[in-house]
Amino acid sequence: MQHANTGVSPVHTSFEYPMAESVAIETPSGKAAADENFPVGSWLLPARLRPHIATFYAYARAIDDIADNPNLEPADKIARLDGFAGAVSGLDTADPAFRKAHEIRRSLFETGVPHRHCVDLTRAFKQDAVKLRYDDWDDLMGYCNLSAAPVGRYLVDLHGESATAYPASDALCNALQVLNHLQDCGDDYRDLNRVYLPRDWMAAAGAGVEALGENRSTPALRRVLDLCLDATDGLLRQAGGLPGQLRNFRFAMEAAVIVAVAHKLSAELRRRDPLAERVVLGKAQFAACAARGIGRVLFRRRRRGLSDGAE
Repeated sequence: MQHANTGVSPVHTSFEYPMAESVAIETPSGKAAADENFPVGSWLLPARLRPHIATFYAYARAIDDIADNPNLEPADKIARLDGFAGAVSGLDTADPAFRKAHEIRRSLFETGVPHRHCVDLTRAFKQDAVKLRYDDWDDLMGYCNLSAAPVGRYLVDLHGESATAYPASDALCNALQVLNHLQDCGDDYRDLNRVYLPRDWMAAAGAGVEALGENRSTPALRRVLDLCLDATDGLLRQAGGLPGQLRNFRFAMEAAVIVAVAHKLSAELRRRDPLAERVVLGKAQFAACAARGIGRVLFRRRRRGLSDGAE
């Protein structure tokens, strides 16, 4: 793969610094990839790329934890996130407090992936520091285009895929973000006073934000949740074309599995109440989604006469 213009000079890739000092800026939550609702760098992806994906995840987790820390003032969050953005883009190459940004910067240089995806994530989390409500679905999608879509675009670029896959990838990642918001809507309101449900839909349904603090959804809030799921299912219909656009067989399988998982979680969120219980998929449900997604890719590839072993 040709190196993209990441704005990073190769002389910046050999700096060493003590690991322990990074905690001065980071505020680790203890959450790891295994705790996420969707697969992160799973065995389906090419082994040669998994270390880079782990480095990207560590960076994203570090800045997300800063944004979600209830003990930091908004200005403090923004200053820390600006520091990460500067480090990942090469403006700072030495401060050990931004170790994870330096590591992903080196990874980006090695793989030829531009740093804009990492910078966009900091923009999203800076928004989280100051923006607590979203006026409508388009307003929410603007946030998701910074908080979720860059993850898929990073993976598209990392695998050397065409940017023509971006729209379907964006749709999938944005759908995953909304599903995560619906899973966590009660905690987000109670712990951080954040509401990711569109304000106009809340008003039309007669649902006040205080309903998110209850032990179960009111009929009005249920209507808003279902509207969000209707819109999310629209995104998932667009995302369904992503596996077929990907040349990398393993990446296509991963995408197909995640599409299947997202559809199943959307169905569970229609059936169950995220205020009354934590709505997640069980191991058997994940396994069924994995089998369904992989099977669809295998069938499609064999019908088209493509190699199953291509990376």
